[in-house]
Amino acid sequence: MERPGPSDVTGSDTSGPDPQLAVTMGFTGFGKKARTFDLEAMFEQTRRTAVERSRKTLEAREKEEEMNREKELRRQTEDIEPTPSGSNVARDCSKPSSRGTSSSESEESSDSSDDELIGPPLPLKMVEEPVNHLEEDILGPLPAPLGEEAEDDDDDDGDSEEEENPVQKIPDSHEITLKHGTKTVSALGLDPSGARLVTGGYDYDVKFWDFAGMDASFKAFRSLQPCECHQIKSLQYSNTGDMILVVSGSSQAKVIDRDGFEVMECIKGDQYIVDMANTKGHTAMLHTGSWHPKIKGEFVTCSNDATVRTWEVENPKKQKSVFKPRTMQGKKVVPTTCTYSRDGNLIAAACQNGSIQIWDRNLTVSQGHLSPLFLEENHLIKTNMC
Repeated sequence: MERPGPSDVTGSDTSGPDPQLAVTMGFTGFGKKARTFDLEAMFEQTRRTAVERSRKTLEAREKEEEMNREKELRRQTEDIEPTPSGSNVARDCSKPSSRGTSSSESEESSDSSDDELIGPPLPLKMVEEPVNHLEEDILGPLPAPLGEEAEDDDDDDGDSEEEENPVQKIPDSHEITLKHGTKTVSALGLDPSGARLVTGGYDYDVKFWDFAGMDASFKAFRSLQPCECHQIKSLQYSNTGDMILVVSGSSQAKVIDRDGFEVMECIKGDQYIVDMANTKGHTAMLHTGSWHPKIKGEFVTCSNDATVRTWEVENPKKQKSVFKPRTMQGKKVVPTTCTYSRDGNLIAAACQNGSIQIWDRNLTVSQGHLSPLFLEENHLIKTNMC
């Protein structure tokens, strides 16, 4: 039995696709050569088609614009060019205006004008009033007289003066801009001598600025976060300028020295005690605080726990006194801000219900009740605050 030679094998391969193999594979196109595409030619044809379409679009647009211009020019020329009968009408209408002594002349002029007139007669104003070519050449409204121009200028100057920024009226000679941070600056304090400034904001930072040692960069010489992750709400220097009262969103106020080191921190009260007079400190978020105007080391704070408390720097473990704002019906009300009177004998608090309540500083609240003075709307009570 003879084996097929190499020539027989190659001959079978070059003869074309085997029909039996196509039937076995399941489709008739098996073994055919794949169709090739010239991508560059296709891209070139697409580009030419796009260029041709763009050119046709531009030509159509230019033709349309040219037709619009021609129409506009025709309209303008029709509006500007007078009709030939218009001059005759004006000329003939001027004849009856010059009245003669004899009625026959007027009748003849009227007959001739009637013969030549086409259309309705022109108004008398166009016939009698002389044409002023200067006024026709002027476009827009006529200029006002000199007196009216002066009055208008005065009015404009008055309006501009009223619209000026009120900040520009401050009698300052120099101005600088201090960059605290990217968030809201919520607290500001200036020491009594005016040499230093302290700022606080929603970024929890407290920054110290020294005007005497400041260079052209206007940077703070110290930055710290005394209350960690609580927003700063109030900063105030003491009367001597050696301490700063820091009130934040926490329930504990802090006192730091003028270089930023902590001096004392108020104790936090027990939030499970119902009577706020029996707690040693605030149990809710603070709002603001203020130093005593005459006694060194004493300050007052108010909080969301509906109390106003006085403190001493030497005794941070317990408040000195507690004041509880109440409505006229005896209900709790939250104080939003508090301060001392000018002589330091009274403590005033502004509350959320719109009242201003005042207490004697020397009295303390424990189990008893202290009746405050109420300053309601349209009801003023004279005190010795001022």
